[in-house]
Amino acid sequence: MAAADPPGAAGDLPGLAEKLLQQVEENFQALTEKITLRMEEMGERIDDMQKHVADLMTEAGIRNTAEELRL
Repeated sequence: MAAADPPGAAGDLPGLAEKLLQQVEENFQALTEKITLRMEEMGERIDDMQKHVADLMTEAGIRNTAEELRL
C-alpha cells in the first residue's frame, strides 16, 4: 500500500474486522444473559402457577397429585 492511502483502507481491514467481531461478541453475550434471565423468570412463574393450581385443586376437593399435573 502506498503512503497516500486514506485511513480505513485495506491495511486497516484486519483491525476493523477484529473490532467488529469484538462488538458482535459483546452484543451476543449481553443478549444471551438477557435471554437466560428471562427464561429463569418464566420458570419461576410456571412453578408458582403449578403451585397455585395444585392449591386450588386441593381446595376444590380434587385429588390429583402434583406429579399428575405435570403430565
